[in-house]
Amino acid sequence: MAPPKKDTEALTLRLPRELIEAIDDRRRATADLPTRPEMIRRALIEWLELTKKT
Repeated sequence: MAPPKKDTEALTLRLPRELIEAIDDRRRATADLPTRPEMIRRALIEWLELTKKT
């Protein structure tokens, strides 16, 4: 496993099983099959972009 990138911080998060299953379903439908943490990062980035105040 590669070392973590600089300027990052670990985050522990508990989610309902249904939400985890939905995340896994979405990642399996993605062409490059991202890891679960990567899928969550992508979802957060997308949400932040969509809700950005300009």
